[in-house]
Amino acid sequence: MKYSVPAVFLCVPVSLMISFKKLALGIVLLACPWLSLSQTHDNPIEPISSALRAKEFDKAVELCRTALQASPNNPQLWTLQGIAFASKGDSKKALTAFQQALKISPNNIAALAGAAQIEYQAGNQGAVPLLNRLLQLRPGDPTAHAMLAVLEYHQGNCVAAATHFEKAGQLLDSQLDALHAYATCLVRLKRLDEAAKTFQKAVALQPDVSRERQLLASIQLMAHKPQDALETLQPLLEAKDADANTLQLASRAYEEVRDTPQAVSTLRQALLLDPRNTSLYLDFANICFAHESFQVGIDVITEGLSLQPNAEDLYVARGVLYVQLAKFDEAEADFEKAYELNPHQSLSTAAQGLVAVQTNDLDHALVSVQEKLKRKPNDPLLLYLQADVLSQKGIDPGTPEFDLAMGSAKKAVALQPTLAAARGVLAKLYMENGQYQEAIEQCRQSLISDPKDQTAVYRLIQALRKTGQKQEIPELLQRLAQLREQATQDERERYRYKLIEEGTPAKPPATP
Repeated sequence: MKYSVPAVFLCVPVSLMISFKKLALGIVLLACPWLSLSQTHDNPIEPISSALRAKEFDKAVELCRTALQASPNNPQLWTLQGIAFASKGDSKKALTAFQQALKISPNNIAALAGAAQIEYQAGNQGAVPLLNRLLQLRPGDPTAHAMLAVLEYHQGNCVAAATHFEKAGQLLDSQLDALHAYATCLVRLKRLDEAAKTFQKAVALQPDVSRERQLLASIQLMAHKPQDALETLQPLLEAKDADANTLQLASRAYEEVRDTPQAVSTLRQALLLDPRNTSLYLDFANICFAHESFQVGIDVITEGLSLQPNAEDLYVARGVLYVQLAKFDEAEADFEKAYELNPHQSLSTAAQGLVAVQTNDLDHALVSVQEKLKRKPNDPLLLYLQADVLSQKGIDPGTPEFDLAMGSAKKAVALQPTLAAARGVLAKLYMENGQYQEAIEQCRQSLISDPKDQTAVYRLIQALRKTGQKQEIPELLQRLAQLREQATQDERERYRYKLIEEGTPAKPPATP
């Protein structure tokens, strides 16, 4: 059966609601994909269209089924059946119908839109090629770009996501979580000025929500625009009930505009509100370090430790300040206490390859490493990991496990002399075995490979003290303090702003 000219257009807007953990978009699919359909007196399209408009979806499905028996290769009928099934909530059958339409007519815009919608609602990457094909046929469609932005963001591909967010234009200006996602990507791409402008739109949507202003101020601080951050925070500061997070951000901004008295005053207010927040004490220590008020910083950190006696970061921070006053015994005691509290958190920036170990399931990690070693017995990284996992299990010198760890570390170093992490484990094992001179040599070699290895410096200090070679220790403590302070500044710069995502974005729910 053939259908001739004039065209009847059926517009079926279908609303999408995609929920990621921090991303929810309500979008009308492709702004109403028009179906260009032909009709004659015996055209079955019109009754199907009427049934859809009347929301008689079961009837529309049956009419499509009857018409398809007569015209099984009609892509318009398959597309209408897909719309009918989708309207009923039967996504599986709808997708099958749309796919059949696309087999017959690959550039059928309505079928592409319908299939893309279903794949998108299910959070499937199968929507990506469909949306890309739609954009080839309808360049610049903002909704297709918006959906691609969501999918790319979900995959962590911020380069592509940011491009699509940008091309979605004003479509997302009223979508709070989409603005958050866009700003997140811009921050990760270090496009901080653009991120701030994007987040200003989020603040405009919820001007009275504290968290929105705090996030914008964080971005502005990252962009080194403290005055902008203060202006953003001003309504919260004037409210007289500012929380500790707001005060902490304001303190950092005041310090950056060189208003140190106001920075200190604001930070003290934050400490009164949240006296167990270790990051506030660390901020205070940073201000004291910058202005050479070392004893004041020590006193404040000591107050914090009275409330949080197991906060290893506070011991490290106080140790750094002690070094500046040449109180090396106190500094060493603080560094040792920090290591004692958290021996599994290396001070070194050179630690590598610990994905299996970081689960804290050492037995499982050991089995996994040893299985890989059967296939690659001379892999230095695997040998290092075996030694490190065994070391973390608390093995005693003289046991077979200790000998295995020692042998693995030695072999790893022999195979790859520049593997500083392996030398670090070997130094630790030598220390536990009372071989302090050998430990000293491994630490020195490790520092040749990685001069910023804080763990190597710390172990070198320990080993020198054990052998009575104390002349070098003050210089090494100063070096350790400098490395730690630089690492703290680097971390602060890198992590100053975080869009708080509650875990990995979840897949959007499938259409019921």
